[in-house]
Amino acid sequence: MGEKVLFTASTYSHIVNFHLPYLEKFRAEGWTVHVACGGAPMAIPQADEVVHLPLEKAVWSPRNFRAAGMLRERMGREGYALAVAHTSLAAFFTRLAAQGLAERPAVANMVHGYLFDGETGWVKRQALLGAERWTAGCTDLVLTMNGWDYEAAKRYGLGRKVVRVPGVGVDFTRFDGVPPGQRGALRKKWGVREDAFVLIYAAEFSRRKSQEVIIRALAGLPEGVVLVLAGDGALRDGCRELAGRLGLAGRVVFPGQVGDIPAWYAMADAAVSASRSEGLPFNVMEAMYAGLPVVASDVKGHRDLVEHGTTGLLYPYGDAGACAGQVAALLASAQLRRALAARAREYVARYALDQVLPTVWLHYRSLSPAATAPL
Repeated sequence: MGEKVLFTASTYSHIVNFHLPYLEKFRAEGWTVHVACGGAPMAIPQADEVVHLPLEKAVWSPRNFRAAGMLRERMGREGYALAVAHTSLAAFFTRLAAQGLAERPAVANMVHGYLFDGETGWVKRQALLGAERWTAGCTDLVLTMNGWDYEAAKRYGLGRKVVRVPGVGVDFTRFDGVPPGQRGALRKKWGVREDAFVLIYAAEFSRRKSQEVIIRALAGLPEGVVLVLAGDGALRDGCRELAGRLGLAGRVVFPGQVGDIPAWYAMADAAVSASRSEGLPFNVMEAMYAGLPVVASDVKGHRDLVEHGTTGLLYPYGDAGACAGQVAALLASAQLRRALAARAREYVARYALDQVLPTVWLHYRSLSPAATAPL
């Protein structure tokens, strides 16, 4: 048998949605692939073994430390050459598990967006930054996806080696050749007029994604503008209630989690995002490739994709009036919509999976047993 690699994440869905091509690549290169994650179980046939971790969102939950103990025991027993950690919670406890082991795997932390930035409150920022510093000594490689995270990781020494990569790569091929009839069929199914101007925001309903900002922005836009909020999450019902209170119930569509996102983008006229922060968001990249002009909050992750007035439009985070103003600019000019969409599609092609995977793979393979030697 060849070498062994361990992938960790807070949820099965994260591995399934973003990392299956990497599991396949490791196996194709002769590696044994183990995956350890929490959340709702899902099948991962690309892994040789899947381990369920009792992870909880409450960071200091005893269950999380039990998960770290499980990982530590496996690292000592399995002889992994490499551990690749994803998502903030799992990444912290994976690295905590590796600390102090006489023989540990090389550890790579793929940062999908630090949960702090320059606007984060001092207490929260120090707590989150402190956790990264605590585990920096056994973080052999930090892979960041946006400029702010890269500079922060370098400035605070959050790993032995810090690099910036263009995300994990997006499979854009499924957006090619969407049947033209999809636009009308979906609109008819959901009661959306053919002449409506449809905005779409596909994201989990959470505080960080801030869907309520887009709903409030919709209140300042003409009646012919309709908003599609695709996804599920704890705050979905609250957003539905807000739309009702603002008299927008007939203009906001809540289709839940959708599988055929290319068809939904085909029925839309523009994409919007209100997120508090991002790593390098798939929803924005996919919208750009699908030919939609994008209006997004001016935060890290978005700034790396959207150059205001060139590949999309930005507005200050949380400012519903400013968001409405940028959407109104799109409404007023078909020429602007076409120009932004064309430049966005050309720009985002560099984030395609077939271009990104070889780069990330080389960084993974750059780690060797020598990388884990004490400084």
